[in-house]
Amino acid sequence: MRELRIRVLVGVFVVAGVLSWAGARLWNSIGTLPSVPLAAPVVLGLIAVVLLATALSLRARLRAQRERRPGAKGVDPLMAARAVVFGQASALVAALVAGMYGGTGVFLLELLDIPARRDQALYAGLSVLAGIGVIAAAMFLERVCKLPEDEDRNHAGVEPAA
Repeated sequence: MRELRIRVLVGVFVVAGVLSWAGARLWNSIGTLPSVPLAAPVVLGLIAVVLLATALSLRARLRAQRERRPGAKGVDPLMAARAVVFGQASALVAALVAGMYGGTGVFLLELLDIPARRDQALYAGLSVLAGIGVIAAAMFLERVCKLPEDEDRNHAGVEPAA
């Protein structure tokens, strides 16, 4: 499984932000701009909490297993892999959604004198922060579930002993 790269997430965020900003300008010129829902930062925040709780639980279980504590509950490798895939998918979606709301929020900065648009800009900003929280939690989860480096890979140039 490949590690999630920050460059990819930043690229998704920037492209989604630019397209969203342009789309918001176009949409506002031909009609009314759709609102940013209050549920957006709430849902992203809940996803971040679930990812963080999963990471902390797995970290505690792996530490107990590593220290060979009596009664330590092991971690199923398939469950850990599923958690990492969930984290990676969540991080990619969060980068996309945060970019979309970030672009809309940048457009709404021009309209802060209207109280309704000021609230929309606040919700968009909170969505971006919650999206960053999802990404941070996903990266932490990925780090917790990372396997130790294989000893053979560290000595790639050395021939095995006969």
